[in-house]
Amino acid sequence: MSKELDKQLFPNLVHIIEQGKKQVAVQVNSTVVLTYWQVGKTINEHILNNERAEYGKKIVSTLSTQLVEKYGKSFELRNLRRMMQFADQFSDIEIVSPLATQLSWSHFIEVLKLKNDNARLFYLQKSAEATWSKR
Repeated sequence: MSKELDKQLFPNLVHIIEQGKKQVAVQVNSTVVLTYWQVGKTINEHILNNERAEYGKKIVSTLSTQLVEKYGKSFELRNLRRMMQFADQFSDIEIVSPLATQLSWSHFIEVLKLKNDNARLFYLQKSAEATWSKR
């Protein structure tokens, strides 16, 4: 009886640990996507309040330099602009939030290229339903 118990114990522990690791990955990914959305939204709102285009370009570049120094490459100028575009194209957090638990930042970047709001949402929803990779 104890050998049978031993045979079940290890696979059960492996399953518990793997499930925990998946939950951590989902939580981290969701937090990253929502953080990037908030960063983009905050920058967009700040720039809109000061309506000069040159000011906007300069402030984003300066912010990027400061954020990269503090937090690393994720906040390089190109990615910061993507965050701003992301927040602009998906202005409703109620749409972003549930998708963020199922999709990666890379998924959102892929659909930013699309010109049509409905197409972006369609591909994100299909990706989430069918667990498509970002490609």
